[in-house]
Amino acid sequence: MKKHVAFLGLGVMGYPMAGWLSRGDYSVVVYNRTGSVSQRWLTEYQGQTAATAAEAVADAEIVFTCLGNDDDVRAVVAGKNGVLAAMRPGAILVDHTTTSAGLARELAGLSEARSVGFVDAPVSGGQQGAENGQLTVMCGGGQQHFDAVKVVIERYAKSIQLMGDVGSGQLCKMVNQICIAGLVQGLAEGLNFAKRAGLDAQQVVEVISKGAAQSWQMENRYKTMLANEYNHGFAVQWMRKDLAFALEEGRANGSELPVTELVDQFYQQVQEMGGNRWDTSSLLARLEKSDN
Repeated sequence: MKKHVAFLGLGVMGYPMAGWLSRGDYSVVVYNRTGSVSQRWLTEYQGQTAATAAEAVADAEIVFTCLGNDDDVRAVVAGKNGVLAAMRPGAILVDHTTTSAGLARELAGLSEARSVGFVDAPVSGGQQGAENGQLTVMCGGGQQHFDAVKVVIERYAKSIQLMGDVGSGQLCKMVNQICIAGLVQGLAEGLNFAKRAGLDAQQVVEVISKGAAQSWQMENRYKTMLANEYNHGFAVQWMRKDLAFALEEGRANGSELPVTELVDQFYQQVQEMGGNRWDTSSLLARLEKSDN
């Protein structure tokens, strides 16, 4: 018997993630607020579409959501005709959206009241990782619920770990974004320095990427950065949303995040340049503008 799963939210991440599930031993129902996206998904993968979120989850043993922000998740999941109202007792809700840890705890409480399990499970790896089934998934929740969903998530993940109680997945994702923010700013400064120093920036990366300076950002973003190509990847507006969660949590737990605060301000300047949807590596464009 195929396990029944539902996937809600077919954005740049959710679209291929749901696709991976359709290739496994699962009966997949998808829902997207823009129905034409669901119809397009059906032309590429096997499964069914639903007209409403409630309809999509009615028979599902596991429900996955991958939406935009806290308000989006709350509206789809906790609304009067939302997901939790339609899920059957004993099912498990897995939220892949990057949200606040507070929302994860709120949803866990609402889920428990409906006899539904809950796991917060933000992801890292970007669109490329989703398409290649190579995402990293950091989870928060109970061991029993994690064990029940782990094998399913492994369809599109290369690494999945339970980090602790509900909310721990979101906290871990904040650490991820804090680290990325500093790395991308460092890479942007390095490339800008190389160019201003009269060096061949591509040759520089070819050399230093074989040593201690190597990073995923360097390997995957330096060519597009040098080509001034930013209409791809993880958007600045979403990075600022994520950094806002980290900064808020840092204020609450007493963490000092001076670099994160500074890079967030730089991203605001990128937005003011018209780069709201540019890739996060567009920090170089800000530096090059200041050079002119």
